[in-house]
Amino acid sequence: MSFSRHGSGVGAAARALASQVHPVFMLPPLATSLLGAVLAGGESVGLAALHVLAAFLALYTAHVTDGYVDFYVREEDDDHPLTARGCKAALAGASGGFAACLVALAVLVDVWAAALSLPGWLIAVNHAPQLDTNPVGATAGYPLGIGFALVGGYYVQAQALSALVVALAAVFVVILSGIKVIDDSTDYEYDRSIGKRTVAVAIGPDRARTAAYTLMTAGMVGVVGLAVLLPAMPASAGLAAVVFGVVALLARRAEPELATMLLIRGSYLFLAVLVGTIWFRPLG
Repeated sequence: MSFSRHGSGVGAAARALASQVHPVFMLPPLATSLLGAVLAGGESVGLAALHVLAAFLALYTAHVTDGYVDFYVREEDDDHPLTARGCKAALAGASGGFAACLVALAVLVDVWAAALSLPGWLIAVNHAPQLDTNPVGATAGYPLGIGFALVGGYYVQAQALSALVVALAAVFVVILSGIKVIDDSTDYEYDRSIGKRTVAVAIGPDRARTAAYTLMTAGMVGVVGLAVLLPAMPASAGLAAVVFGVVALLARRAEPELATMLLIRGSYLFLAVLVGTIWFRPLG
């Protein structure tokens, strides 16, 4: 079986398979899974690693599915590194690995640990064929996956959920939905030409930008509110909102492509500051 469209042999196949690993979009969910473990006390490194692996395999499934649908089904992309059979083999391998992770979570933790991890894969396999065809699904699919990564990473350690982790998951979904609206605006003309209904296409780029920053502002206010209202959240966690807010202000004046780059990296800083303040509690 040939995996690569641009060469033959083991090396070409490995490069084609590796091309579906997109660090920019994979790092936030994986980091969020670890944040969940940190919030729960992080007693088991092995279980944390198992949940991160499950999240990675779900994301890999999403990227392969997106590429297959966009190139082979909708013929929207000009090129794709994997052959059709290579895509199907990669999907089978990643999905099989994910299923093995679910079984391991069910055995080592409980069935709820597996149940809270499953939505990540369901979102992955349905994003391109279904969710990406309407404004709500196109915007909220990826953020919801991150929200489940957080609560799943937490549950695997604690075998329970807390008000803090559920509230944080909601905040992440809101902030990242705003970033996703900006990201989708970079392809406004192309999406409009093929009838893909992102938020920017549905309500126009200017209104979409306003909606995006409204969502991000609501999320930052939510973080500050949690730092004030929940004892489990240190007051210093509000610094994460300040850091992200500075990046968002810089991005507001930029074009969609640059704004997306800034906001995604701002989300990295947001997560880093949040983890640091929760873990070290610098203000007590």
